[in-house]
Amino acid sequence: MASALLVLGSCSTQGNESTDEANANVDKGQAAIENIMTRTSIRQYTDQPVESEKIDIMLKAAMAAPTAVNLQPWHFIVIDDKQTLELLSGNQPSNAPLMIAVCGDTNKTTMPDGKSKLPDFWVQDVSAAIENLLLAAHAQGLGAVWTGVYPVMERTAEVANILNCPSNIIPVAVVRVGYPGESPEPKDKFKEENISYNKFGGKKQ
Repeated sequence: MASALLVLGSCSTQGNESTDEANANVDKGQAAIENIMTRTSIRQYTDQPVESEKIDIMLKAAMAAPTAVNLQPWHFIVIDDKQTLELLSGNQPSNAPLMIAVCGDTNKTTMPDGKSKLPDFWVQDVSAAIENLLLAAHAQGLGAVWTGVYPVMERTAEVANILNCPSNIIPVAVVRVGYPGESPEPKDKFKEENISYNKFGGKKQ
């Protein structure tokens, strides 16, 4: 009898553990969706510097992005030098204490066979990395904004010159990061008219 109770107790504990794990996974999923839905562009920042630990997490999240043939054709330049920050701001003044230039590395677009080049999927890979970086910033209580560079070639050349980039390193965006100095409401961008099913213009069944 005692043995049977022990078995039942064990099963009950395992069941609770499974339920707890399932609930934890649901909570994580909800938190991830909430992080995506509440992220918004922040353009004003406090004077508080961004901790190196948080920068590392943003970079790790960025490099966890999907990448065609796992070529990882990106390079990140972390900028906290005041003069360089001012130069990068250009005609859009910013008080961001940190900027991260996210670049494409065209030397990392060769297929594993070592002969053929992958089409310009590096732009998509780098863009996915930028979005991951923005979400990681938001998840850590930081604010950020994606400022586009590529494919405006004049701006691309300007940023590349400021950052001393070699010809294979192409700035795609400069992400401004800091502790939020403003609290704009996230925009609801969901629109039914932007969705088709099965073919263009197809309606939901």
